[in-house]
Amino acid sequence: MKKFISLLLALVMALSLVACGSKDDKKTDETVELTVFAAASLTESLTAIGDKYMADNQNVKISFNFDSSGKLLTQIEEGAVCDLFISAAPKQMNALDGSLKDDSEKNPKGQDLLVAGSRIDLLENKVVLAVAEGSDKGIDSFDKLADLLKNGDVKLAIGNSDVPVGQYTQKIFKFYDIDEAAIADKLTYGSNVKEVTTAVSEGTVDCGIIYASDAYSAKLTVAAEATADMCGQVIYPAAVLNTSTQQDAAAAFLKYLQGAEASAEFEKVLFTPLSK
Repeated sequence: MKKFISLLLALVMALSLVACGSKDDKKTDETVELTVFAAASLTESLTAIGDKYMADNQNVKISFNFDSSGKLLTQIEEGAVCDLFISAAPKQMNALDGSLKDDSEKNPKGQDLLVAGSRIDLLENKVVLAVAEGSDKGIDSFDKLADLLKNGDVKLAIGNSDVPVGQYTQKIFKFYDIDEAAIADKLTYGSNVKEVTTAVSEGTVDCGIIYASDAYSAKLTVAAEATADMCGQVIYPAAVLNTSTQQDAAAAFLKYLQGAEASAEFEKVLFTPLSK
């Protein structure tokens, strides 16, 4: 009888271990869904990187929301689900950075929405002057553009003032002492850099001020590259949000974005990785 009871107990324990193992296996197989908010200029490179990452990590599903950094910031502030944010300028990231909450200029609302220590400078881009195919305006430099704008002899596409590429453009205007209001009839605006790029590609304008990565992806001719004196550095910061329910998975993907494989993909479209 004792032998029977011992065998019965051993069987029960074995079944319990199997059941526990099944639960653990099921947990391992659960799909992790990540939502990444990223500047529109990252569309081509991040899509390719995300596809590769998901192929290597089949329990991870990444959804991208590409738009201007200003619009993405507003969506985050309004409570949109976002695990990882990559902006095209520090300004939008600063507005969420708790370490800057006492700085009313950089973080005017005093928000603290980033996981402490997760923020990095991921990439650098360049602001460029891109011209439409077959343009006969002789636009070969920002100096030439400035002269044409002041004489009203060119149609230019730029980003809105709440879009990073538009803000870099405003700095270039200031550098050349160009009054934006005075040339308003020669300007076409885009709500993100992709809209500006499309205007140049379709030939509705003579030229546009966009990023090097977008000019490359759209196969546009780059007439000139803006210097740091004109508009400063174009830095793309990235950080995990502390409102995320998938902070570990978001941190793992951010780490992957800093690695050699992702860096090679960024470099294909002329980004400069800053943390590989």
